[in-house]
Amino acid sequence: QVLLVESGGGLVQVGGSLRLSCAASGSIVGFNSMAWYRQSPGKGREWVGTIAQHGDTNIADSVKGRFTISRNYARNMNYLQMNNLKPKDTAAYYCYADSGSTNIWGQGTQVTVTS
Repeated sequence: QVLLVESGGGLVQVGGSLRLSCAASGSIVGFNSMAWYRQSPGKGREWVGTIAQHGDTNIADSVKGRFTISRNYARNMNYLQMNNLKPKDTAAYYCYADSGSTNIWGQGTQVTVTS
């Protein structure tokens, strides 16, 4: 089974940017979709955005205009570009993949936005 590993999280000031990466241990070419979720302490997991197999993306209203999703098939990578970060974006961010036969989650990477 393909494994997903996120990286790129950290501490950033309000208004700053981060790019999260999701590295797959195998090919992502056949995946139905890949997505990002986030979870803050005491809250449920929140959907952030999805990139479908054909490349179309959908982004949650809460981050639309600030976050974008992209991928690189050659490198088996998925990315979440986060701009103009706000304290409410503080959360653990998780990469997710629908491989067509199974759902795969990464272990998460923490993003903390300070004012």
